[in-house]
Formats: sequence, structure tokens, C-alpha cells
Amino acid sequence: MRILIAEDEAFVANSIASSLQAVGFIVDVARDGEEAWFRGSTETYAAIILDLGLPSLDGISILKRWRAEGIQTPVLVLSARGTWAERVDGIDSGADDYLPKPYQMQEVVARLRALLRRAGGHSQSVLTAGKVEVDLKARIVSVGGAMIQLTPLEFRLVHHLVNNKGKVVSQIELADALYEHDHDRDANAIEALISRMRRKLGPGVIENKRGFGYRIATEQP
Repeated sequence: MRILIAEDEAFVANSIASSLQAVGFIVDVARDGEEAWFRGSTETYAAIILDLGLPSLDGISILKRWRAEGIQTPVLVLSARGTWAERVDGIDSGADDYLPKPYQMQEVVARLRALLRRAGGHSQSVLTAGKVEVDLKARIVSVGGAMIQLTPLEFRLVHHLVNNKGKVVSQIELADALYEHDHDRDANAIEALISRMRRKLGPGVIENKRGFGYRIATEQP
């Protein structure tokens, strides 16, 4: 899953990015408000971590623009502005969660995971689709109760498909979710990855809707 971090302080942005990358997220960083607004408006992210005190365009203005544009990407606000009135302002402007500074990185990761679960219609850290189970905390995938050894890229693929169970996910969306912003997104690479995952997960787990994309099987065989 790709996450956008909008934070102008390099040390803070790098700390958050490192923590998220360590648990398997793909991360992009925007250092000013205009860049953050543009990326959030034109690119696909699973969630956005937003500092309110950005140069060129403040976080509240960005939030209001996104929501006015119909951008419903979940937003976690991290800000030194921690009074109850400022938190209410952030939530009223469209934030999905608000965490005042200083904070612990473990809480940032936990809040982000909770935000993503809610956005996907889940309440637990274990996601299921058919006979596939994804444990987000332990980063384990099992099929029919048998644990499958996966690389971080393969885990992200299964996570994304299970998180979008019931939906057909296009190759373009998969590339956005799996690879860094500047990665060479070759369609053949996605097809090769899907082929490899079908061998690992077993027949019938990943379905191909020709011309549209892929989806995870939601019924037990």
C-alpha cells in the first residue's frame, strides 16, 4: 500500500517513512503544501499522513480542497497544534484521525493500520477472503490454515487484493499499490508476479477478469 507523507521537516518525514517502510508500506514524501495537495489530488494512495504546518499551503486548506474535490483518501493528521479546538477543526475539515506531537512511531503505525482497516470495512487486524487469511500485525498469509512464505512485495499484493475483496483490481491500481513512485511499472512484471502468486497460493485463489484485472476468490472451494 502506498502512503503519502506530507511533512516539511526532513528528520520527521524520514523517521515516519522509515517506520512505515519497515512494516511493508510504500512511501512518498511531499515537503510543502502545494506538492502535497497536487499529489493527493492526482495520485492514488491508501492513506495520507498530513502535517498542518506546511509551507506554501497549510494542512487545513489542503484537507478542505481534497474533500471539496471529492478526494476521500483517509487522512491522519500529525500536528504540534494539539488543543481540543484545533483537533475539532482538523476533524471538521475532513481528517479521519488526529495525533498531536510529540508521538511515538508505534502509535503512528497503529493508528494508520486502524485507519486503513476502517476504510476497507474491517475492524480487526486479521483480514479474510475465502480461504485466505492475512495477519497484518504478524505479516503472515495463510491459505486454508497453511502459512505461505512470501516476500514483502508478494505480501503487499495479497494484502491489497484481500483488502479489496469483491472488487476487480486493475494492473494500474496494483502497480500504484506495490511500487515506488519512480519505479518502472512494466505490465509484464505484474503478470509475472500474479503468476508466481498463483503457484504459491494454489489454484482458484486469484481470479483473472480478462481485460479488467484481478480479484481474490471470496468463496471456499
